[in-house]
Amino acid sequence: MKLSVVCPAYNEVEVLPLFCAQLRDVLAAVGEPYEVLLVDDGSRDGTAAWLREEAARDPHLRVIRLARNFGHQVALTAGLDHASGDAVITMDSDLQHPPELIPTLLERWREGAQIVYTERLDTAGVGPLKRLTSRLFYGLINRASATPIPLNAADFRLLDRQVVDSLQRLPERARFLRGLIAWVGYQQAVVPFRAPARAAGQTKYTFRKMLRFALDAVTSFSSLPLRLASYFGFAVSAAGAVLGLATVADYLLRPGRNEPGYTTIVCLILLIGGLQLVSLGIIGEYIARIYEEVKGRPLYLIRETVGFEQTAP
Repeated sequence: MKLSVVCPAYNEVEVLPLFCAQLRDVLAAVGEPYEVLLVDDGSRDGTAAWLREEAARDPHLRVIRLARNFGHQVALTAGLDHASGDAVITMDSDLQHPPELIPTLLERWREGAQIVYTERLDTAGVGPLKRLTSRLFYGLINRASATPIPLNAADFRLLDRQVVDSLQRLPERARFLRGLIAWVGYQQAVVPFRAPARAAGQTKYTFRKMLRFALDAVTSFSSLPLRLASYFGFAVSAAGAVLGLATVADYLLRPGRNEPGYTTIVCLILLIGGLQLVSLGIIGEYIARIYEEVKGRPLYLIRETVGFEQTAP
């Protein structure tokens, strides 16, 4: 059995030495042949230089440098595309995914699970707002999508070779790997864990990136927003018809009454105009994703690879 560990890194030079040291100790204790694929997602600090030096010292390390910052999910995909193991583990390189959990993931895989995902019970140093938005996100995606996604699932998981090969047949650009992995099916198992705080550095996942991630997830796995736009349209049309009938009835029952309706007209224009713009925005999000897909550009570009020419012991 050969094990591959895929780890994206973006400006993580502060934590990489500690992460690689802990990961190396855990994998050596496992006692199986392994490779570590570190994907440099267009880092602008000293990450690339440190990885080159480390790859020269460690025959197990393979480095993939992307041409620019393509994003966390694409970096994971690049690592999966180049992993050769019978079992492939994906994890972040900030030590919030504890390497000491790897033997447990392998144990579940040997018991027959082809996907072993981890469930975060808690994350040290995360405030109540982040926890609330996370619960809202999983609640929304599971209500909107026909593909159930495990609550609080992390990108720390083990995938069987067959699952990795299946994922390589899913080339869509709006990558939401948690949803794609849930969609392919196979035998699954869960390992709960408590995520520690970052060992060093700052998180690279800004609120804007999290919002984009959530939007990609919803539009990739649900057409509910499009249906909601139609529902809103029918609701406003029905309300307008009722209001029109009420106005005609009032005119017939109370002839000669001529009340000014400036406020009502303005409110209705703003309401209908707002709903139209929201509906156009929702449709535009889906059209934008169609546009990205039909261009057919590669999902990522690689600037450099290091360590693939050598064979790990």
